[in-house]
Amino acid sequence: MIRVSLQTWLARAAFAATVVTLTAPMLADAQTIVSPKAADAETQTAVADYNAGNFGPALAEFRKAAQHGSRLAEFNYAMMLLNGEGTAPNVEEGKKWLRKAADANMSHAQYVYGKMYDDGEFVGRDPAEAHTWFLKAAKQGHVQAELALANQFLDGRGTARDNQQAFFWYKKAAEGGDMTAQYVTGSFYERGGDGVDRNLNVARAYYAAAAAQGDPAARLKYQQLTSQLQQEHEAKPQ
Repeated sequence: MIRVSLQTWLARAAFAATVVTLTAPMLADAQTIVSPKAADAETQTAVADYNAGNFGPALAEFRKAAQHGSRLAEFNYAMMLLNGEGTAPNVEEGKKWLRKAADANMSHAQYVYGKMYDDGEFVGRDPAEAHTWFLKAAKQGHVQAELALANQFLDGRGTARDNQQAFFWYKKAAEGGDMTAQYVTGSFYERGGDGVDRNLNVARAYYAAAAAQGDPAARLKYQQLTSQLQQEHEAKPQ
């Protein structure tokens, strides 16, 4: 589903420069994209109004800043149109502004645009088109896009199946803190193959990282590998 309230992005704390959020750092980023200071001020005002639940004024302010070339405002305006916040849903206009933000190289817009095609939401399902946009965002370090890309390579969806590429992107997403990717990366190291050297210690470390984020399956794997490694250590001649 593409439907995501802007509140999700506004409330999310900034972590790593690769994840787009509607926080002060992104407002600063918008200022570097658009030379007129008005666009930044309009976007900040729009964010404040959105947070206060004043969707009508926020919509108008995002639209104005988007027309001034702010890619952040383009994305926010698109999401409000698609979700029908402050107005009746306008899918075609929303898709147009989302594409503008994606074409302006905003990684999160690229990810959302790709997900739209991957899910078949508002458009016909097209995994190959989704792959194109996931790749653009992943190359900028967008963690969710890295995970989506890895899943596509693993499944052979929208691209040829390639376990080595899948591992490459899972590991990238794992290093970016994604819990699912940490678990899958651990499983690659536990199993070995596909260009990955089997390494139970490294696998254990990735499972531990996922377990620390609350993954119960990763916690179980961590405990199993800990026990296995301890037994192997004790069985070695002293």
